Amino acid sequence: MTAETFSSTATNQRQWTPTGAAATGPAPRVALVGAHGYGARHLDNLARLAALDLVELVAVADPRPPAEGTLPDGVATFPSLEELLAAGTAPDVVILATPIQTHAPLALAAIAAGADVYVEKPPMASLAQLDAVLAAAHQAGRLVQVGFQSLGSHALPALDRLVASGAIGEVRSVSAVGTWVRTKGYFKRSRWAGKRSLDGTDVVDGVATNALAHAVATGLRIAGAALAADVVSVETDLYRAHATESDDTSVLRVRTAGGAVLLCALTLCADEQTPPSVTVHGTVGRAEFFYTEDRLAVTTPGGERTEVFGRTDMLENLLAARRSRGGDHGLLSPLAGNGAFMKVLEAIRTAEQPRAIGAGHVTWEGEGDDAHPVVHGIRQLVRRAAAAQATFAELGVPWACDLTRELPAAGESTAGAQAPFIVNGKVVARPADGSRIMPTSSPRPYLHPVSTLAGTVVTDHLPEDHVWHLGAGVAIQDVDGVNFWGGRTFTRDAGAYAWRKDHGRIVTLAVENEGGSRTETLAWLAPDGSPLLNERRTWSWAAVAASTWRLTLDFEITPSGPDPVKLGSPGSNGRPQGGYGGFFWRLPPVDGAAVWTASADGEDAVHGSVPSPAAPWLAWSGSFRNGEADGGPATLVFLPGTGAEQPGDPWFVRMAGYPGVGLSLAWEQAATTSHARPLHRTVTVLVADGLLSTADIEQLITTLGESK
Repeated sequence: MTAETFSSTATNQRQWTPTGAAATGPAPRVALVGAHGYGARHLDNLARLAALDLVELVAVADPRPPAEGTLPDGVATFPSLEELLAAGTAPDVVILATPIQTHAPLALAAIAAGADVYVEKPPMASLAQLDAVLAAAHQAGRLVQVGFQSLGSHALPALDRLVASGAIGEVRSVSAVGTWVRTKGYFKRSRWAGKRSLDGTDVVDGVATNALAHAVATGLRIAGAALAADVVSVETDLYRAHATESDDTSVLRVRTAGGAVLLCALTLCADEQTPPSVTVHGTVGRAEFFYTEDRLAVTTPGGERTEVFGRTDMLENLLAARRSRGGDHGLLSPLAGNGAFMKVLEAIRTAEQPRAIGAGHVTWEGEGDDAHPVVHGIRQLVRRAAAAQATFAELGVPWACDLTRELPAAGESTAGAQAPFIVNGKVVARPADGSRIMPTSSPRPYLHPVSTLAGTVVTDHLPEDHVWHLGAGVAIQDVDGVNFWGGRTFTRDAGAYAWRKDHGRIVTLAVENEGGSRTETLAWLAPDGSPLLNERRTWSWAAVAASTWRLTLDFEITPSGPDPVKLGSPGSNGRPQGGYGGFFWRLPPVDGAAVWTASADGEDAVHGSVPSPAAPWLAWSGSFRNGEADGGPATLVFLPGTGAEQPGDPWFVRMAGYPGVGLSLAWEQAATTSHARPLHRTVTVLVADGLLSTADIEQLITTLGESK
């Protein structure tokens, strides 16, 4: 299938599709264990299949028998599977719709009795249990199907064909997102709900292992990970807003043996419930699979096309596999094929307890058992995490990290590689080495958060619109053909932006801290790891006035090899007004933003203008928004260095599309660095609380000059 087979207004509804040949001989005898909750859906499905002579429901086991008249005549009821099997019922298939912690012992009992097993998700509560049940099933020659219904969607093979066709280009990443709502009553429905363990037995309930487990399992399937060996590593970032043991708001980052990275961002604490999805991000488009709806939406430069697919019932698939005697190969969700999911569950099981999200970041809606928490801004944070392949902690979300604390914690060094910048006893900036930034965002060191003395944050990083924008630092899009800016690359030949495998990275070799300065020795590496540039970067900081401090960046770039190196930009490659590269400062959203110089006002007037003795600075002011907080009024004043070795770089300014300020090294022509003439630049930024006027700025600059 290619993308062209999608219709833009598909209306077909999801359908259950029969599988395999018609049954011959007596219908398989089925026993259902757990008749309430999801077990009630199995009763309905069994009634449908019985009407087709595909199954015979012979027994139900549940401590609370179904209501009278619910079961067909002749169906025996028992309080437990043990008693059901002891009665000589001898089912061919046992369905387990029971609490998580019971799955392994009940599956082992059913297999020992000679039955095939259908077990609801999550299949087991630990990897050890998975191994035990797999060994028993293999020895007995029995089938075990896991109830991940989304894996029966016909959209999945269609998506496989779509990706193979190249319709969305090369795959860059896979992400799974889910924003659901769960109430207090949801976690009161049973003793095990919301528990990591119960009476010393693993349960591992949680947003990723149970409520939105289909997002994880489907994401793994799309990322090509089925067996436990297909997962190289799992990083967990677990939080909770409910008064539970388990996580309800989490990020998982899974790296597969095939090189894919799956980022799952999931919550049960949204303001409203939306359809969860798994997205394949390609170099020319994307495909988003809404697995609860069997809907696949494909976006390419040609537009968006959507189709709704049918679905194979997982119990029917198990019955068909029994008839064909094809073993596990006939199953859509075999237990062994859930090894990758179980490796993720194991990482969650063995992780530290989820951190509670502070009450100040949560609003409760509803009353009594219908009350549910809403984590402030969580839907946007989930999207942002998925786009940046970043954890909540890496995004700098206040409830996920300690970046906003005023001073280093007791015993924390102020001289290490990540030592914060402190002015007047307050942390005003924190360095990040950028090593965990996704490869297509050109990992590099930067500063974030940078704040005023009153605590207003004036940088942003990993924003949803441009996830490769990283606080305050140095980035260049074209270094002899290597992208050290991140994102898509603009080339003269293409005359457009395109995703290319040309992303470099900047690594920190050494850090020297001395008083109010930090000097970094950096290496700029090509995609293959070969060195292109060496950089010596120095940050210095100091108080200027009661509500203002200064931050100075001085950097010098030289080639790693003997030959000169060209430093270009989209502007030097033919994109008008696109000469960004060099020093760049990404701002957060700013209400009432104003940008001006001593001689010009507004984005159009200052963008591309060159600093001069008459207009040596550029200012940006407004009310800075700090995520869920209101932020505060602040002004940034940018002062480029002067001197013969620092020619006037034009200002690069963005307001309408996103807020950012830079000094362009290559506005229309590429710059060059060599050992004879290293590229050297200096810029000072005054970070002030309040909305400053031009007169205020001139006075500050005068004070700055007197303090030197």
